[in-house]
Amino acid sequence: MTDQPPASIALEKLNIPHQVFRHETPVTSFEQAASDRSQKPEQVVRSILFQIRPEEFLMVLVAGPSQIDWKKLRQFMKRSRVRMASEDEVLEVTGYRIGTVSPFGLKNQVKILIDTSVLKEEEISLGSGIRNTAIIMKSTDLRRALQDSEIVSLLESS
Repeated sequence: MTDQPPASIALEKLNIPHQVFRHETPVTSFEQAASDRSQKPEQVVRSILFQIRPEEFLMVLVAGPSQIDWKKLRQFMKRSRVRMASEDEVLEVTGYRIGTVSPFGLKNQVKILIDTSVLKEEEISLGSGIRNTAIIMKSTDLRRALQDSEIVSLLESS
């Protein structure tokens, strides 16, 4: 077996069932990631890092291509200013490059919020820490693995 993704190693330590999925061709879009994994776009979970204040970051897990409502995020965090982390910050804080970020096996402890959209699907996929490789797992197992995370509703109303 080739190198095991960091997220998979972290999940094994927690005894959380999951599969490692390796894409055969480089992933260039959200839709392609979903179709390669035989999933709907709503099952693909993005791990997005935000800076809340200097040296303080927050990760939001969001399913599908939906956008986070900035106003809801600021209200929830009780901060007037929140911004997405830069590429360098993402690497520094998580240990992962953008496009591979996972809530598991992070380099630094980060507060994680799970958007309600993530728990709507029974099976989800998310970053593994390695490019073109995903973790596929049940949303209930994600919830178990991230027990300390709050579940919030942060998406733009459609």
